[in-house]
Amino acid sequence: MKADRPQVALVGRPNVGKSRLFNRLCGGREAIVHDRPGVTRDRLARDHEDGYTLIDTGGIGLSEEGTPAAIARAVEDQVFVAVEAADLILFVVDAREGRVPLDEEVAGQLRSRARCPVRVIANKCDQPAHAAETYVFASLGFGEPLAVSAEHRLGIGELHRMIAATLDLRGREAAAREEGEGRGQGTDGAPRRTGIALVGKPNVGKSSLSNRLLESERMIVTDQPGTTRDTVAFDLDYTFSNGTKGSFRLADTAGLRAKHKVDSPVEYFSSLRSRKAIEESDVVFLLLDAVTGVTRQDKALAGAALEAGRALVVVVNKWDLSREAFVRGGVEGYRNEEEFRRKYRQAVREELFFLPRSPFLFASAETGLGIDGLLQTARQVDAHQRRTLPTGKLNRVVHDLVAHQAPSRIHGRPFKLFYVVQTGIRPIRLRIFCNDPSRLEDPYRRYLVNGILEAFELQGTPIGIELRGKERRFAGAAGKA
Repeated sequence: MKADRPQVALVGRPNVGKSRLFNRLCGGREAIVHDRPGVTRDRLARDHEDGYTLIDTGGIGLSEEGTPAAIARAVEDQVFVAVEAADLILFVVDAREGRVPLDEEVAGQLRSRARCPVRVIANKCDQPAHAAETYVFASLGFGEPLAVSAEHRLGIGELHRMIAATLDLRGREAAAREEGEGRGQGTDGAPRRTGIALVGKPNVGKSSLSNRLLESERMIVTDQPGTTRDTVAFDLDYTFSNGTKGSFRLADTAGLRAKHKVDSPVEYFSSLRSRKAIEESDVVFLLLDAVTGVTRQDKALAGAALEAGRALVVVVNKWDLSREAFVRGGVEGYRNEEEFRRKYRQAVREELFFLPRSPFLFASAETGLGIDGLLQTARQVDAHQRRTLPTGKLNRVVHDLVAHQAPSRIHGRPFKLFYVVQTGIRPIRLRIFCNDPSRLEDPYRRYLVNGILEAFELQGTPIGIELRGKERRFAGAAGKA
């Protein structure tokens, strides 16, 4: 075997089917398979054609009669040698038996010793009824389990794809980067640039703000709305006031008008390119005019950004005009600029009530007010949307929210929430196992999302919720946020 090949270890309690799964993945019968626990004692390894080494291990917690204690300890020692050397651990459990105390003990050992991703593989899902119950293993703390049957070859293709994808991400250091924990480098060794799309209605100052950030006059700026018709992107290497550096990709988009006012092919294609810039960005800056406030186009743009699953920051541009008004004598009805700023923020949040607790910044392209904070915030919310939330804390937060404010009953029956797992990042996606997806109303869904955003300090990060009803799981019933 080549020492530089990534290693995948099959780990679990005795008699969950690790050796049968080893044979199925390798396409042979190298591992001895028997219904009696403890048949596998030594580590068995084989180089897989996909480029990794698969390791079959003995069962953890072996206590079968006829197995001396010294052998049981040696088996576990061998298991944890494999665990500590692995690049991916497949934690195999028995779907027919369900979660047992020994599974929880193994999970605890893996949490303390594993230094790599752990995926739960629910084996022996020979019938849909078995697979329907695999959600109970999500509480082990390693995400949603993958249902397979080594004996009947069910789910093996998906397992192959999961292994290949996980190892490929690790090989290119993209897994850590996706979760915001990498070294800030792209696949070619260059710094990974945080993509920022500046969006807003015409003449709100997007090009002026781009020029201020770039410290050059790269964008044409006039008082005529619609000057920018195509999306223009530039790389930006920025040195912050504290001396740290950041790498960004800045996209200045055309101002989007209401659909019924798009009256030319140029405006139509400008609109398409602006929406594409939103989809390709990491963070969207929604620019508002400090004078006019929120318009219908602003609401549509905010909705487009969230629909694309992008982090969103509200930027009130031209705030220098408000400051000048107070210098000249103030604004009627407000004691000072700070009160005006607070009331302005409150009014905007009421208009854009659906925002994911987005950061709210005041800036001026004309004077440079708040420019440093814009890019700092972009880096922060980009990191937020790449986070992996601890499963235990996530469930405690959600159950506390339900306990604090129970959902309303529909036709006398309550909505019951069983368990929550995170299924993706950028945007953060959550899967909630419940009694009936149709019973979760939109206001309560927003209540849960806002509570999660606050608990984990995920300002500006959209969260998608998928509901899974236990009894309807195989009918494909799901509600998506």
